[in-house]
Amino acid sequence: MLRALTPEELARAEECLRRPARGSRSESASNFGVDLTLLIAQLRLTPSERARKLESASTALEKVRGVARRRS
Repeated sequence: MLRALTPEELARAEECLRRPARGSRSESASNFGVDLTLLIAQLRLTPSERARKLESASTALEKVRGVARRRS
């Protein structure tokens, strides 16, 4: 079952993403150019809020694909 992070879990995750440990995957991702603050923003949302955002983005993408198909 998916659940929102507790305030303590969120604080720990934010700390790990804001100040990645040397040699960690988070540090590697940051060095590669991944914007870790976007991950923090997503972690602040509940699972249902994330799902709604994903569904909204998917709907928008389908509309763009439809326009592109009609122009082809």
